[in-house]
Amino acid sequence: MITVSIMLATIIQALDGTIANVALPHMQGSLSASQDQITWVLTSFIVAAAIATPLTGWLCDRYGQKNIFLTSVAGFTIASVLCGLSGTLSEIVIARLLQGVFGAALVPLSQATLLDINPREKHGSAMAVWGMGVMIGPILGPTLGGWLTDSYDWRWVFFINIPIGAMAFYGIWRYIRQTDAPRKMKFDAFGFATLSLAIGALQMLLDRGEQNDWFSATETWVEAIILALSFAWFVAHTATRPAGKSFFDYRLLKNANYVSGLLFIFIVGLVLFATRALTPSMLQSLMGYPAKIAGLVTAPSGIGTMIAMMMVGRLVGKVDLRLLLGIGFAITAFSLWQMTRYTLVLSQSDIVWPGVIQGLGLGLVFVPLSAATFATLSPEMRAEGTAIYSLIRNIGSSIGIALVQTLLVRNTQTVHASLTDHITTTNPALLDNLATPQAAAALNNEITRQASMIAYVDDFWLMFILTLCVIPLLMLIRPPAKSAPVTVDHAAMD
Repeated sequence: MITVSIMLATIIQALDGTIANVALPHMQGSLSASQDQITWVLTSFIVAAAIATPLTGWLCDRYGQKNIFLTSVAGFTIASVLCGLSGTLSEIVIARLLQGVFGAALVPLSQATLLDINPREKHGSAMAVWGMGVMIGPILGPTLGGWLTDSYDWRWVFFINIPIGAMAFYGIWRYIRQTDAPRKMKFDAFGFATLSLAIGALQMLLDRGEQNDWFSATETWVEAIILALSFAWFVAHTATRPAGKSFFDYRLLKNANYVSGLLFIFIVGLVLFATRALTPSMLQSLMGYPAKIAGLVTAPSGIGTMIAMMMVGRLVGKVDLRLLLGIGFAITAFSLWQMTRYTLVLSQSDIVWPGVIQGLGLGLVFVPLSAATFATLSPEMRAEGTAIYSLIRNIGSSIGIALVQTLLVRNTQTVHASLTDHITTTNPALLDNLATPQAAAALNNEITRQASMIAYVDDFWLMFILTLCVIPLLMLIRPPAKSAPVTVDHAAMD
């Protein structure tokens, strides 16, 4: 029951990161907002969640894990109601900020709780359950959001959280046992302020960079300067304070498995979310797929993820984690290689099967990676460790999405210019077809489609090469000794 309750909380938070995307055009008309203004519905949630995530460890230490869990679920559900009731752009942006703040702790706390209530030999199965909630949410978000928006109203994208949040709240209140908060960590206000500024500036830079033409805009330079100065102050401040008295416990960085896990989850976040951002837009903009159909043909990748996680959860502890990770990354690379062969003429099965295969690969990666990352981390450091783990995954996804979108725009322009160079006046048939402005416009549109397709393929090649390059780094991970004692932390058990 604890597992069911906390996974409900995880799913609603993971869903809300993507479920609102397809509803933006409907929100724009309803709230009388411009295209530039409506993107703040997404940006406000992402920035608030990123800033609040590192607070999870200190809050649990100060007020207790159960209390923070209950507060987060209740606050997130109430904020969802406010989002659905919003009548102006400013109201929904404020409500999304609250959603991000309260939802930030849900994913790391669910991971920490599952590790606490399961013995070490069951951590693989526990992480399989947790991974399904974390990874299925972003995959199903656009599909569910499109269906709710088309069938009912964009407000139901947020109202759907009410029954799920209520069930999660009751389950956590009823089945997780209350424990006294250790209160060992002192709040480091300067450390939190500098880290928050750095994270907020990074997220703003990544989210609005392409829209502002990156460093051609003053806003991007301001964000970059704030990021550099704030992070430098944070590092210097943390390095000169005793352990346990800084906002970030740098003893986490002394654990080789944990640091390696952060590196790999960054790559997973980058590849997973970048690919998820590319495929639906490719289907809708180049092939004329409606939002609902685009969601349906990309959703089966979640089936592959679920199958892989159910299998691999039983293998963790019996098979070398590095072997499982290597197979997972290899399968993911194969699916990306299939995507590099995309053309403008594709059947739905050409979209579905590479997605399913990629889901299998990422499922094989996610579970053993989580188990290996926290295998040698002490229980009292799990709350902060899982918070940083989730933060790095989110930063990876933000960087990945910004990277592929920027390359997509730049490569489309470059390829369009290259293709246009091949249109010459020495071809009489071509000149006859360009006799009218309508014909010239039609030719330009086709060149743009071809250039865009090539740019999408280039992005898939980048993800493919990046995934291959990370495989040799698996040797950095050291699997836990099989003779390691089995310990169970009963802090969250009744």
